Amino acid sequence: MSISAAEVNELRKKTGAGMMDCKKALTEANGDFEKAIEILRKKGASVAAKRAEKSANEGMIVTKVSDDNKKAVIVEVNCETDFVAKSEDFINLANKIAEKTFSVEAQESQKLLDTNSDLKNLLNDVMGKVGEKIEVSRVATEKADKGLIVDYVHMGSKLGVLVKFDNVANNQSELAEIGKDIAMQVAAMNPICVYREEVPTTTIEKEIDIYKELARKEGKPENILDKIAQGKLNKFYQENCLVEQTFIKDNSKSVKDLITEFNKNNGTEAKISLFKRFHLGDENK
Repeated sequence: MSISAAEVNELRKKTGAGMMDCKKALTEANGDFEKAIEILRKKGASVAAKRAEKSANEGMIVTKVSDDNKKAVIVEVNCETDFVAKSEDFINLANKIAEKTFSVEAQESQKLLDTNSDLKNLLNDVMGKVGEKIEVSRVATEKADKGLIVDYVHMGSKLGVLVKFDNVANNQSELAEIGKDIAMQVAAMNPICVYREEVPTTTIEKEIDIYKELARKEGKPENILDKIAQGKLNKFYQENCLVEQTFIKDNSKSVKDLITEFNKNNGTEAKISLFKRFHLGDENK
């Protein structure tokens, strides 16, 4: 049957697919719009299957924080090229994934898609349109009933951070401002944890072994190797534990000093409880 240009254009407006793809789908569906839409969706699924082995290392990090700063999400959505990552379709998809993650308080990306067919269909639609593999690599939801959460997304949306504070009794707006600076600190300095007590034992043991071996090679006596290693371990904590890091905006202070000053001025006991740092393409997804 003959497919008119008006019909092709109408399908294109509904689906966002290319003109030729719309014409092929309508021809295959004998002019049936619903069937044509289904064909285009299947094309998205076939793109996913076809490009399953491709690397999707581009994309964007999106955050969403509630107005009262009590709930927040961070998501990583990937595609193959930076060109697609900057496209309107991909950006809209990533934002919708963040919205859905927020509404259902998702913690697992695969479960999010498996339990939300509309979202999965949308993802397939965009894959069919852009012709690239798209995947939701990570999602995380955090809640702070007695605290607050702040976010920071670095320019270019390839790096995002959430920082959660507990025991926040008053003056939340001031702490939120401090929190923004601390979130930027996490982005810039990439700490491995908040407090030294959270550093894995295996990491500490490995560092001590390295420090001792280096001291041996320098000819240091065995009886002082432990002391040397402990001194270097303290330096390791200062570089890798968030509260011990030098504050990037004022190197006369540590991050801990910022929180201590806030608590002293406000008679509070606020503390950083955790952070989430998503850097595009991190291996530890």
